[in-house]
Amino acid sequence: MENIYKKEFSESDICDKYISPAIENAGWDKMTQIRREFPLTPGPVVVRGSMSMRNKKKRKFADYALFWEPGIPIGVVEAKDNNHSVSHGMQQALGYAEIMDVPSAFSSNGDGFASHNKTAAEGEDVETEFGMDEFPSPEVLWRRYKQYRNIADEQEDLILQPYYQDNSNKDPRYYQVEAINRTIEAVSRGQKRLLLVMATGTGKTYTTFQIIWRLWKSRTVKRVLFLVDRNILADQTKTNDFKPFGAVMTKIVNRKIDPSYEIYLGLYQAITGNNEDDKIFKNVSRDFFDLIVIDECHRGSAADDAAWHEILDYFDRAIQLGLTATPKETKYVSNITYFGESVYTYSLKQGIADGFLAPYKVIRIDIDKDVNGWTPPPGMKDDLGNELEAREYNQLDMDRILVLNQRTKLVANRVMQFLKATDPFAKTIIFCEDIDHAERMRKAIVNAAGKLATDNPRYVMRITGDSVEGKAELENFVFTESKFPVIATTSELMTTGVDAKMCKLIVLDKTIRSMTTFKQIIGRGTRIEEDYGKMFFTIMDFKRATELFHDPDFDGDPVVIYEPGEGDNPVPPDPPAGDGDDDDDDTDGGDDTTTVRKYYVRGVEVNILNERVEYYGENGQLITESYKDYSRNQLHEEYATLDDFLRSWNNADKKKVIIERLEEHGIILENLAEEVGKDYGDFDLICHIAFDQPPLTRRERAENVKKRNYFTKYGGQAREILEGLLENYANKGIVSIEDRKILKQNPFKQIGTPKEIINEAFGGLHNYEQALRELENEIYNHNKLA
Repeated sequence: MENIYKKEFSESDICDKYISPAIENAGWDKMTQIRREFPLTPGPVVVRGSMSMRNKKKRKFADYALFWEPGIPIGVVEAKDNNHSVSHGMQQALGYAEIMDVPSAFSSNGDGFASHNKTAAEGEDVETEFGMDEFPSPEVLWRRYKQYRNIADEQEDLILQPYYQDNSNKDPRYYQVEAINRTIEAVSRGQKRLLLVMATGTGKTYTTFQIIWRLWKSRTVKRVLFLVDRNILADQTKTNDFKPFGAVMTKIVNRKIDPSYEIYLGLYQAITGNNEDDKIFKNVSRDFFDLIVIDECHRGSAADDAAWHEILDYFDRAIQLGLTATPKETKYVSNITYFGESVYTYSLKQGIADGFLAPYKVIRIDIDKDVNGWTPPPGMKDDLGNELEAREYNQLDMDRILVLNQRTKLVANRVMQFLKATDPFAKTIIFCEDIDHAERMRKAIVNAAGKLATDNPRYVMRITGDSVEGKAELENFVFTESKFPVIATTSELMTTGVDAKMCKLIVLDKTIRSMTTFKQIIGRGTRIEEDYGKMFFTIMDFKRATELFHDPDFDGDPVVIYEPGEGDNPVPPDPPAGDGDDDDDDTDGGDDTTTVRKYYVRGVEVNILNERVEYYGENGQLITESYKDYSRNQLHEEYATLDDFLRSWNNADKKKVIIERLEEHGIILENLAEEVGKDYGDFDLICHIAFDQPPLTRRERAENVKKRNYFTKYGGQAREILEGLLENYANKGIVSIEDRKILKQNPFKQIGTPKEIINEAFGGLHNYEQALRELENEIYNHNKLA
């Protein structure tokens, strides 16, 4: 009897009654091996103006994810209701299988299963169909997975070593699972040099912790060195992601490696030095560490970080894992040549598309003296009495050679103008040319901020390598719940490794030519903190640095440039003086302390020449587009013509369904009304934006209904109710009158309860809903516009 009604079952009913029992009957444990509605991506954030919203239509979750062991996905199943064919969900399932990199994908409508097997032998069908009682066992899919991932039987013990799990029930994201598993698989095959490329904000440290945990717990490695180049990175790692290691973990201090621990966090400056006596890593044997993890390894091959070479070379028998968001590939430096091709790459572009990373908008500001240049009058002297070189100064010279006081003031005022118009307490990092520039910018921000800065002296701080006070405030700046400091001016110290989750504004008043440095700086803003309202960030660019966004190398695959010849040292050589990336000159302090002759000049007028706003588009390119333009494009995707929309609007029992569907496209009509007009209803907003129809306000539509004497067909109480609903529409919109809860509010509740109103005034629910539908038709007067 049940099968008669099968066509009426929802997709969820089909899962409960047919698909889940079929999978469980095949031997799958529903508690540990079957995950229903397994989340993959939350959907990208769309930013227009000061508004942001998730495009829920693009979120991804698998109806079923099948696991051999927790953390080891081996198959996916896509479910459809019984009005679809058995294989209707296969394309969707294959998309999820590709994301999770599993060989087995299935689709079902409750009548049977369609199967796609990526390991099918030559001559075998890749896609087949079979009955509900023939779903493959876990052992069958595990054998497929091992074949697909090239896993030998002897590798199983390591590969199946459990993840660390605590009481938070935190699951690694799909790309973290893939990064962890690929790394473990590579180690199980004997690979000694590994590279993991993950965009800033995607959880490299958490991913690394799980890799180390599984290798350590399996005793594949016994002692581990995690190398960083910032104290704050070592402290954050020890306190947060690595905390479960507990008593077996230590941070190397006082230039001593205590052999009684197993997990070591080391600042490379603390274990090496210029003198042989300072190289404390040589106080232990070359076999002391089984695994060395090099955080931010793109810095580890630079000339000024040559100490890394010695450490890696000394412990060359250990497994060495390099972590970076930005693989460095130049004529003289190559991560890939040393570590090999990355075992896994998760890019900024993919992270934004999935919705795990925050998109950005760019405000490009050109200053007249930067763009047009400035030539001092003959014989002009600077504020210190030095005669200026008689030549044209341009953007490259600003704040490096020529310091125009009015320019610094202009930048500070524009930054504060933006913050005061949006959020004066939005965490902001201003990247300056050098420490001197960072200090002058701090002063200028104090003056531009006014009372904000006088009320709290920590409103703006210079956080640079030479400032003890500033570096002491770095932890407060990055702490999510800490209000102060709000603004940090810096040069190099905060370009990398600083986990500033709440950073909402990045100001670039720094010449940036290095793609590596640019990516690292942009990474300071890419974290999403949904609970705290951080969904996107803004880049304010005064030095045309964001032109690097248009470089195909910005988020592309790294290319090997340095290739050692036969017999060469596998560690790339140091680049010759003056060569390489001019921005990667961080010292231990993290800032450029080079002394350059500067001219300081007051009184030269400086103005903004032009300003434009660009947004991160769905194809990863920056586009100039308003929220209105974005909404128009999305509406055209949903409704090709005005007639298409009118049909959909007329046929909808409740207009709320249409409005909710548009929200899945990222179209929030309330936000659109802010740009077009708050008095227009949803219908008129859509018709006006998408199809250029002249709109009517809700009040105008309500008055038109009254003029047509529509209510005369109803008796006294029913007429009173409908007139009240019409007034409510004029004030609040169509959705407000579709919810029967409105009858609990004034003026209706004075008449009676909703049930009494519906029965006594209209003779029952069917008549009430019919009257409401007729009222809506009159409001739109068969969808006639103005």
